[in-house]
Amino acid sequence: MTGKITVFGGFVVDLASRADHLPVPGESVLGSSFTMGPGGKGSNQGVAAHLAGADVTMVTKVGNDLFGKVALDFYRQIQMSADFVFIDEQKETGTAIIMVDEQTAQNQILIVPGANGNITDTDIEQIEPVIARSDVLLVQLEVNPDANWKCIDIAHKNGVQVVLNPAPAQEIPDEILAKVDILTPNEVEAAALSGIKVLTPDDAKNAAKVFHSKGVDHIIITLGELGAFVKSGDKSAMIERRMVKAIDTTGAGDAFNGGLVTALAEGRDLFEAAEFANVVGALSVTKVGAARAMPTRAEIDAFNRDTQQGL
Repeated sequence: MTGKITVFGGFVVDLASRADHLPVPGESVLGSSFTMGPGGKGSNQGVAAHLAGADVTMVTKVGNDLFGKVALDFYRQIQMSADFVFIDEQKETGTAIIMVDEQTAQNQILIVPGANGNITDTDIEQIEPVIARSDVLLVQLEVNPDANWKCIDIAHKNGVQVVLNPAPAQEIPDEILAKVDILTPNEVEAAALSGIKVLTPDDAKNAAKVFHSKGVDHIIITLGELGAFVKSGDKSAMIERRMVKAIDTTGAGDAFNGGLVTALAEGRDLFEAAEFANVVGALSVTKVGAARAMPTRAEIDAFNRDTQQGL
C-alpha cells in the first residue's frame, strides 16, 4: 500500500530558451526555440511523484494572474489535486528564466520567487492537518524559510518522515537539520552546506559525515554523471547513473526527488528508493522541459523491464 506524501514548495512558470551555446556576460545569442510551462522545484517534484504513481498532496502558492492559471490548468490536466494551491492577491506568480545549451544539455536558471516567498502563518495553519496525516513530507528551499521550518517542525512532531532537498543552497539552522530524516543535496549544494568541495564519491562521503554530525542519519548526494552517493546510518553505497541520451537536464534533480519519495512511500529502503529515483531522473532528461518531462509509472516500469532491473 502506498503511503501519503505532502510536497511543500514553490511553483514557477518556466520561460525556457534553447541555443547552440549559452551566452557569456555581455553577449547576445540567437536562440533556436522558446517554451513556456509549469515549473518550480516543489511543483516539479510533486508532479514527478504524482506521475510515478504516488498519493501526493501538492502545497504551493501562486499569484492571482495569468501565470497562476498555468499551475491550475496543468494540475487539472494531469489530474493532480490543486486543493492546496494558495492564491496571493499581492505577489505575482514565480518565474524561472532558463537557458539550455543544445550541445551539452547544460542549463542556467534565474528564479524570481514572487508568491513563493509570501507563504503565511494562515496558510501553514490550513495545511497542518495535511502534513500531520502524511507518511512523507518533501520540502525544498524556494519558499520563505520560516514557512519551511514550520512545516518541518509539524512533520517532526507528528512522526512524519522529512525529506529535505536543500535547493537552491542556503543556510539551514542546525536545529532544523536535526529534524530532517533524509537530506538530498547535489554536489554544489553539498559543498555549500558542508564546506567540503564535492567532486568525487570520497568527497561526498566526507560531506555526508558533516551532515551526519548535525543529526541527519540518511543522506543522498547526487553527483551528476557519476551517479549518487547514498548513506544510511553506517552503510553507504554509490548508485551508478542510468545510461540514456540526455536532451535537457533541467528537471533531473526534481525528478530524482519525486521518484525517491514515491519509493519511500511504497515501503522501500533508502538504497532501493535511490535506485528507483535514479531511473525517474534518467528518464526525465530524455525529454525537453521540466514538469512536462517527468515520466509516468508505465514508462518507469517499461524502462526497468527493458534493462532487466526490476525496481
